[in-house]
Amino acid sequence: MTMAEKVLARSGGVDEVAPGDIVTCEVDIAMSHEATAQMLEPMEKMGASRVWDPTRVVVLVDHWVPASNEATATMHKQVREFVRRWGVTNFYDVGRHGICHQILAEKGWVLPGDLCIGSDSHTTMLGGLGAFGTGVGPTEMAAVYSTGKIWLKVPNNLLIHCRGKLQEYVYGKDVILHAIGRLTVTGAIYKAVEYSGPGIAAMTVPDRLSISNMTVEMGGKAGLCPPDEKTREYLEKIHQRPFRPFATSDREATFQERLDLDLDTLGPQVACPPNVDNVKDISAVAGTKVDQIFVGSCTNGRIEDLRMALDVMDGRPVHPDARMIVSPASTDIYRQALEEGLVERFVDAGALVTQSSCGPCFGGHMGILAEGEVCLSTSNRNFIGRMGSRKSSVYLASPAVAGATAVVGSIADPRIT
Repeated sequence: MTMAEKVLARSGGVDEVAPGDIVTCEVDIAMSHEATAQMLEPMEKMGASRVWDPTRVVVLVDHWVPASNEATATMHKQVREFVRRWGVTNFYDVGRHGICHQILAEKGWVLPGDLCIGSDSHTTMLGGLGAFGTGVGPTEMAAVYSTGKIWLKVPNNLLIHCRGKLQEYVYGKDVILHAIGRLTVTGAIYKAVEYSGPGIAAMTVPDRLSISNMTVEMGGKAGLCPPDEKTREYLEKIHQRPFRPFATSDREATFQERLDLDLDTLGPQVACPPNVDNVKDISAVAGTKVDQIFVGSCTNGRIEDLRMALDVMDGRPVHPDARMIVSPASTDIYRQALEEGLVERFVDAGALVTQSSCGPCFGGHMGILAEGEVCLSTSNRNFIGRMGSRKSSVYLASPAVAGATAVVGSIADPRIT
């Protein structure tokens, strides 16, 4: 079996599964953000009297932090009332919080081989740790909270094999953008995507998290990287639960599709408006003027990403015709950025460093774009109206490209800036 099939077989309590099988799975970790406020009524209608296991439920606020208006303040109030009423103890409120997927990864809630269900599509990010992470809507999550179970169809398998080694200033974000450009936004619909090969083995865990995060942008149900010693080292410092042995895909496992990527020749990639699969080498878009640069999101708001952008900026200021917003992906990352002097360096360069929030990424809170404005973002989506006006434009790239773009004022190649 493949990794994905092994997770679903284990959680379904069966010896083996195959694509197309329907499996009733036991959930290891369930997570919801502000969508929790929408779950109360369906849980009551289902007759639930409590959360199935409070130790395996994590609730956060992360999209509008702090509350941006009265409506979101009311939503946050409802979330707080929910966790009190239903006995949820693992609650990350404003000031003790972070973007939901980052919190699950950095606080040790997720281990290789886990089945993780979240009320957000980018729950696929947890596959960077060797878990099967996938997103569902609030009604489905209400059923998970009530029963601890979910009904899943075993997906087909797509193998993305990465050979070679990344060049300087080329990262996991470039790999996944290139893959999405090759496969398109519909190329992996309801498929379990597995990333393998020496190129993946050489990557850091944060790079793998970025890759798995954006698997959903090509329609993937889950995106998994084989766990290895790097995974173990990352998790041993933070895990909440004992490790259990978990095998990677069998040599004889069947993948219905395969894509081979040569990382030796890959340069920085940019997803151009209006879709994530409109991907071009940076040479094709270099010089495009921007009004805003955003470094953050669950895709690229980790401490490594902040360091990367500053490394490329090399003490130079943000261009006077542009503005730069930096949002660490969690309070712990913010604290580490303070300790390392990264916040001071961003501020000295003329950037605005915000609290941890999803807000700028989805155009919900802070950093909203006006008509005609252009943003270079390290986030995961660039649909029409994603960050504000429907007549604005969003380009997606790595934090290295963001750093180069910030000092030049137009999209720039970090290798030559």
